[in-house]
Amino acid sequence: MNEEMLNLKPAKVFYYFNEITKIPRPSKREEKMSLWLEATGKKLGLETKRDKVGNVLISKPATPGKENVTPVVLQAHMDMVCEKNNDKVFDFDKDAIETYIDDGWLKAKGTTLGADDGIGIALALAVLDNNEIEHGPIECLFTIDEETGLSGAAAVEAGFMKGKMLLNLDNEDEGQFCIGCAGGKDTVAKVPVDYEPVEGKCEFFKVEVKGLQGGHSGDDINKGRGNAVKLLARILWNSYSYYDLRVADINAGNLRNAIAREGYAIVAVPKEGVEEWYLAEMDQTYKAEFHTTDPGVTVTAEPAPAVKEVLEETLQIDVLNALLVCPHGIQAMSQDIPGLVETSTNLASVKIVDGEVVFTTSQRSSVESKKQAIVDKVSTTFWMIGADVENSDGYPGWTPNPNSKAVQLLSEAYRNVFHKDPVVLAIHAGLECGLFSEKYPDMDMVAFGPTLRGVHSPDEKLEIKTVQMCWDLMVEFFKLLK
Repeated sequence: MNEEMLNLKPAKVFYYFNEITKIPRPSKREEKMSLWLEATGKKLGLETKRDKVGNVLISKPATPGKENVTPVVLQAHMDMVCEKNNDKVFDFDKDAIETYIDDGWLKAKGTTLGADDGIGIALALAVLDNNEIEHGPIECLFTIDEETGLSGAAAVEAGFMKGKMLLNLDNEDEGQFCIGCAGGKDTVAKVPVDYEPVEGKCEFFKVEVKGLQGGHSGDDINKGRGNAVKLLARILWNSYSYYDLRVADINAGNLRNAIAREGYAIVAVPKEGVEEWYLAEMDQTYKAEFHTTDPGVTVTAEPAPAVKEVLEETLQIDVLNALLVCPHGIQAMSQDIPGLVETSTNLASVKIVDGEVVFTTSQRSSVESKKQAIVDKVSTTFWMIGADVENSDGYPGWTPNPNSKAVQLLSEAYRNVFHKDPVVLAIHAGLECGLFSEKYPDMDMVAFGPTLRGVHSPDEKLEIKTVQMCWDLMVEFFKLLK
């Protein structure tokens, strides 16, 4: 066990979070986590059930005298975004997350921390493993595959839960209560790869864009950060136009819901153009463009082994044109809620995989018709180069309920404990509450959690003191429930 974690408060929350960091749980591969949660529920002597996809529900009866109190569901997702720095040797299917404490924050060494949403699971388990809190009936729902499509929440059947209020423990700013979120959809395009021989005398390079912050494609899309896919495409497009650069391989970005942090291309540059090639200039250009939002950005070109083939020229032109014009970032701001992003799209990655160039993107909007409009726009970008385009089924938004009793009680609890008002808002990121509302239309829901930063990137960190704050808030909330 991480000895530093043993000293953190609340002790039981961090005990469970430490246990969670040892269990591999990439999206769509949460079997070990699901089985561990099932075993933990049974070890605590609580009614535990696991559905056909791997979602786990653990139920705890009310303390004496609280049997008629409104039943509450605590909900968190099992899976984590698996991102690491390029120089980090790590296997997310086998290795435990390596944590450390830095100036009040819990971090991981070169990888995502998995506090999104491992800390939500730990908070819920600590409630189940506590005999001092007075409470009504409690259910803890742990879902699979939130990060790559919310398929776990979509698979929760009507009647699986009995609770009337649901506290989603997947918000990333202490003191903020979320009561609504955007819906989303993914768009993936593929075009077959065709190669041709390298012609003439060339020098070969690995062109790399790195040092970007990246981040969550919902929460961080409004922060003006650079996208490694877009920045790399800009370099390659101009280098082809002026220096006849040819691309042999390209690999930029990673997960659909993460803003691309780094990427590279293997290229051939005609010898006569190498001296004039403008990579150092682009490094300075990007540093100037992102001097506030992404000051760590760098552009490098290191010599690479010679290659015999490059992308067929027409294909290269199509790929670079599509990357250059494919929209990325905010498309519209909300007309109803000041400062809220309404519609956005994320050009998440481009890679050559199994003989195809694969483009991965995701779209979000709190307006269903606008969501479909940006999906259509992105799809058309790739249709125009003859790509095969697939759109996911997507997930619905969560419509705010201004009369939510859960929000009123949680706000009262917050004022009682911290002597100030919380911020109640809707967010642009996707939450599972939208899917729950389809099968549980009368479920009263609110999302909150401790403060996280840098989620979906190796910079992810958890503010330790806010975990205790969330714990104190939950204890007070249970006390107020009638």
